[in-house]
Amino acid sequence: MQKRISWFLLVISVLCLNLSCDSKAVYDTYKTLPNEWHKDSITQFSFKAPDTTDNYNLYVNLRNTNAYKFSNLFLIVELNYPNGKAEKDTLEYKMAAPNGELLGTGFSDVKENKLWFRGFKNKFQFTEEGEYNINIQHAMRKNGEVNGISNLKGITEVGFRVEKASKE
Repeated sequence: MQKRISWFLLVISVLCLNLSCDSKAVYDTYKTLPNEWHKDSITQFSFKAPDTTDNYNLYVNLRNTNAYKFSNLFLIVELNYPNGKAEKDTLEYKMAAPNGELLGTGFSDVKENKLWFRGFKNKFQFTEEGEYNINIQHAMRKNGEVNGISNLKGITEVGFRVEKASKE
């Protein structure tokens, strides 16, 4: 019985420590995808602007499995401001090492990737109060082919994260 209580306390302590280490997160949400991510499917996130005087880093988060067979990933990400202004960009992310091993964190065949969207040296500032919307869709295609991949396998979840930037 004493061992069970010790293990239970250890698990609770680790969980509490893990949660307290993530104090920079202002918004962090994932959405689960069906078995395959259709090229016309747009994953949407909405959130209220945090403090408009602080700087932030914005990330696209992905969880993928070994079923993902590409070394990179192209995404179309659209940021919609409360006043109607929109910024749309096609971004490329490296997803595998030269030997084919998937990048990201995780001990199983599921890897998690935290991909820069806006921030770091050019820290992002929410210039308007109100509701911001993020739209994310994949733009993958095979080399030499005009038409995109209709159903992308291996991406299980798409997330979006807003973190308060360091004062550095």
